[in-house]
Amino acid sequence: MTVSTTSILSIRRTQRHRAKGRWYRSLAALISIAWLAVLVFASLTGPLWLRYGPLEQDLTAVLKGPSAAHLLGTDELGRDLLSRIVTAAASTMGLALLAPIVAIAITVPLTLWAARSARAEAVMNTLSEIVLSLPGMVIVLAVIAAVGPNMVIVMAVFGVLFSGGIYRIFIGQAASLQRQLYVEAAAVDGVRPVRASFRHVLPNMATTVIVQFVLLFGIGIMVQAGLAFIGLGPQPPAPTWGGMIQAASRFIFQQPWMMVPTGVVLALTIIAANTLADILGAGEATPPPLVALRRVKSRLAPAAPLPRSLAVASPSRPAPVPQGVDSARDGELIVDDLVLGVDGGPALVTGVSLRVAPGQVMGLVGESGCGKSVTSYAILGLLSPGLSVRSGRIQWGRTDLARADERVLAKVRGHDIAFISQEPTRALDPMFTVGWQLASTVKRLRRTSSRQARRISVQLLADVGIVDPPRVMRSHLHQISGGMAQRVAIALALAGSPRLLVADEPTTALDVTVQAEILGLLRSLVAERDMSVILVTHDLGVVADLCDDVSVMYAGQIVESGSARDVLVRPEHPYTMALLAADPHAVADLGGAQRLASIPGQVPLPGSWPDGCRFAARCRFATDACRQPIVLTSRAQGLGVVRCVHRDEVIGRRDEWREPVAAETGVEL
Repeated sequence: MTVSTTSILSIRRTQRHRAKGRWYRSLAALISIAWLAVLVFASLTGPLWLRYGPLEQDLTAVLKGPSAAHLLGTDELGRDLLSRIVTAAASTMGLALLAPIVAIAITVPLTLWAARSARAEAVMNTLSEIVLSLPGMVIVLAVIAAVGPNMVIVMAVFGVLFSGGIYRIFIGQAASLQRQLYVEAAAVDGVRPVRASFRHVLPNMATTVIVQFVLLFGIGIMVQAGLAFIGLGPQPPAPTWGGMIQAASRFIFQQPWMMVPTGVVLALTIIAANTLADILGAGEATPPPLVALRRVKSRLAPAAPLPRSLAVASPSRPAPVPQGVDSARDGELIVDDLVLGVDGGPALVTGVSLRVAPGQVMGLVGESGCGKSVTSYAILGLLSPGLSVRSGRIQWGRTDLARADERVLAKVRGHDIAFISQEPTRALDPMFTVGWQLASTVKRLRRTSSRQARRISVQLLADVGIVDPPRVMRSHLHQISGGMAQRVAIALALAGSPRLLVADEPTTALDVTVQAEILGLLRSLVAERDMSVILVTHDLGVVADLCDDVSVMYAGQIVESGSARDVLVRPEHPYTMALLAADPHAVADLGGAQRLASIPGQVPLPGSWPDGCRFAARCRFATDACRQPIVLTSRAQGLGVVRCVHRDEVIGRRDEWREPVAAETGVEL
């Protein structure tokens, strides 16, 4: 885990703990809660301790101030103000709760839906604008004219009208959380989008939801008081705070005190609600999303049935790149002529073909920007918004994942194919403990009881080399190291007993010692569980240590593939030679070599790829023949393929890459 990511997560976690603990450490919050609780309790128990009923009159004590008989005085009919204020409290606050309940019940599901879908967000934005443009008071007056002063209906209508503004507040945070790494990781584990929203997005929005609920509660009290003041609330003689203030305003000159008790109670109640909301929401901030991975609905035509006559029998050790293969054995992954591209833009990956046999480790190597990571995302249907599969197959058994819908992919993710990334934050939610996340994943994928899922979780942590599983089960993300977090991420990937692991540079963010431990762990897991692995990396040392087969990518296409020994010891493509000559570990092994290779130029951007060899502009062996399209041909030695017209001429010339290169090297294409 990188320093910057760790810092962000630590800040988020600290702020969340402060938000959770702020209310009970704040004297103002405690006083606010106590005031609201005392009002409700006093109102509900009023008949047991009040000396007078709310409607009981004493015509000998009209418009009197505080006295021993009437602690807060009396109104124009001699009714006890204390009894009427206390009696009205429970009904006033109960009805005030109705507006936020309706608003939150409408807004939260629709917000989570809109955060998951750009189309749904567009629809909801339009609806919220319509609701916000409605004249709320006119609608409320029309409702009262139609049904009378029925405050239940009136407050429910207010809740509907408030939902437009509440949606605007929620959608920004929900959309940001939906793009967080741990939410995207839920899709990798096969969690359904709705469940992921309620499990990971909504809990992180809890503070915002609670704050808006409390604010709407205070607004609901003011709305009731205002309607009662103008005579549109509950009708006399029923006690209401607004009605009592309206009556006091008529006798303000005869008895000014009559306004004070009800006004003070109403003001203190609203202040208590607003103070509590302010304390709960103070200091909350969400960092910007780091990475967004979303599945885009496939634009491919439905796949034709697999013709049995075209099925190709695999040798005992299949070649890494199949040509014309239309079926896959159980537990075997075949990527055939895959093309990925930007919608309305250039292609990012063209003609990529891979085969990963059961129990084999396939290395996918190349410079940054060559297309290896996006290829791995496509296998699980996790392409970013705006990207799609244009053609080709991703065959897993009898299922073509390139054309599969979300329902089919959800059954594959986590169960058959799991994903490990270089950042544990893709898999771990900082809000929950490691044990909760791991046990819930095991319970869902393996259909076990909670107790058995926890036992399996402890065993998984032990299997990935964690010395003290019970302590780690109780820990949150910020309480464990980067190496331990990566081990937990691997345990999460193993929760569903997958047959294929897709590991996207799982050791890049770790120091050298921890890298060796993680590689040893992956090696033992492959041996013990007979799993297949696709290892995406730029580290040739990792490939040599772990992989059986290797495919080298450059500018969105495979340029060489074969067994790890053949590719690393006897490379046949100039790009592979250059990568090996630039590897300091390989140079050290050669003893006499002192100079690292330097590849001039940079990887061409998608959309600017030449028709011929895409590496020609940087290759010291390029000629005019490289201007023509280059197809994959069989390796001169061993199984595999290579994309180079000068294959026979360049074999064995790897050391030439360590010689100084002239500025005019390469062919201008």
